Amino acid sequence: MAATPQNPAASAPRRKVSRHRGEGQWAAGHFTPLNGNEQVKKDDDGLNVRTRIETIYSKRGFDSIDPSDLRGRMRWWGLYTQRKPGIDGGKTAILEPEELDDEYFMLRVRIDGGALTTRQLRVIGEISQEFARGTADITDRQNVQYHWIRIEDVPEIWDRLEGVGLSTVTACGDTPRVMIGSPVAGIAEDEIIDATPALEEIKRRVLNNPAYSNLPRKFKTAISGSPLLDVVHEINDVAFVGVRHPEHGPGFDVWVGGGLSTNPKLGVRLGAWVPIDEVPDVYEGVISIFRDYGYRRLRNRARLKFLVADWGAEKFRQVLQDEYLRRELVDGPAPEQPSRQWRDHIGVHRQKDGRFYVGFAPRVGRVDGATLTKVANLAEAHGSGRVRTTVEQKMIVLDVEEDQVDSLVEGLEALDLTARPSTFRRGTMACTGIEFCKLAIVETKQRGAQLIDELERRLPGFEEPITINLNGCPNACARIQVADIGLKGQLVLDERGEQVEGYQVHLGGALGLEAGFGRKVRGLKVTSDELPDYIERVLKRFQAEREDGERFATWTARASEEALS
Repeated sequence: MAATPQNPAASAPRRKVSRHRGEGQWAAGHFTPLNGNEQVKKDDDGLNVRTRIETIYSKRGFDSIDPSDLRGRMRWWGLYTQRKPGIDGGKTAILEPEELDDEYFMLRVRIDGGALTTRQLRVIGEISQEFARGTADITDRQNVQYHWIRIEDVPEIWDRLEGVGLSTVTACGDTPRVMIGSPVAGIAEDEIIDATPALEEIKRRVLNNPAYSNLPRKFKTAISGSPLLDVVHEINDVAFVGVRHPEHGPGFDVWVGGGLSTNPKLGVRLGAWVPIDEVPDVYEGVISIFRDYGYRRLRNRARLKFLVADWGAEKFRQVLQDEYLRRELVDGPAPEQPSRQWRDHIGVHRQKDGRFYVGFAPRVGRVDGATLTKVANLAEAHGSGRVRTTVEQKMIVLDVEEDQVDSLVEGLEALDLTARPSTFRRGTMACTGIEFCKLAIVETKQRGAQLIDELERRLPGFEEPITINLNGCPNACARIQVADIGLKGQLVLDERGEQVEGYQVHLGGALGLEAGFGRKVRGLKVTSDELPDYIERVLKRFQAEREDGERFATWTARASEEALS
């Protein structure tokens, strides 16, 4: 379907070359790199850096790494330099990259669809303990992230991961990132359609393929046949959502152009119904449009959401049909609203085969290698050897016989991994934060864990579904704009006029049920120390003022600024 980036013109539709540089779209004839990132990618495909890591950098050490590889191409294999310890948030935007870089790496293991065997999970845990100082955070895109990785150890880590069918390929970079999927695909009683075959075929076609290894920026994918809408489809570049067509039966509704960061946009429907065997073709068409028409001139406009915003859904669908699929798509229905607000699969649920799956909650996705190996042991003892990660930084054990459920739940509780979490433990997420991230301004993981404990103590009877998302910077990796309470890290002034860590507050965001972005109350910023007091105050006002059955997001939309302050 697509030519390789070495000859992009071979796949791009022929058009008159404009004299001005435009937006850097290949399809408009703009092949000359217009910024340093595009030049780096033109100089050498990011996939090729693996050979240099294995043959040069891992043998000669950190100082031997070419800067273009270090801060560019190594991302194509899941590697980012982590933040040097001791650099406070006020210096994040001031220091040069080489001043922020530590000589250790974050390494991201991609787990497409969140699907793992216990053998794979055990290897992830063993690598964590041996090479990553025990780190192994579960992300909100179903990945696992290590820290403290030495370049010398990367080839051995790859060998061990690939020995059990895992990879770090294009886990970062201007590439197709991990493809998130329903963690209960193929087993849920209420599933509309199992998307697994489509996801596997997309992986086969796309991963490690030079045709898709030079995109304008990252490309995020979601696919799920669950009626719970459990893959945050509204904020992905492309998403396939399970629906039932009145004439053709189960298939997928196609969405494009979602994304958050500093310029958030919800995805839009193309209005097209796609059967499962055609999903990979449509996927390749969408990602090829991004490659060929995406804006490459300015990095802050290089996401698909900007092209979709300029074109609109109708034109995007027409180009997809006319220039890439060469056929018309079938019109189809929109997905129905999910039946419940919690869509994280936490707790004990019956599978369609009569067995059960058990979803459980670490604290803000923070686990360690030793814990993961123990989870693998529990899953083997009580299930069939299958586990899943979710897009809420949670995990699931599949295929548990009814007489094994209680003992599994008890075993998880002993690891502080509860299947019966409080609202606050269940609903709180946090990004990596200043501990390791070079973009962060404030701490998040520890702050989130402390916040959970404090809110459980202060509001022990609070049971309404509430999401609290903490982010260390404005880039919204923890989805602050679509949380009930979104907290964007920044430096603020405390009561003494001193600059301290704090958060700008977003209130009433949502996905699934009435998706939309949260409300920012004018001038509302909270110091980290004040955070428990603030959230307790707002939640008590919600309890006092809410109408019967009213959700927090609905209340915040009508509440006064005084009530939200």
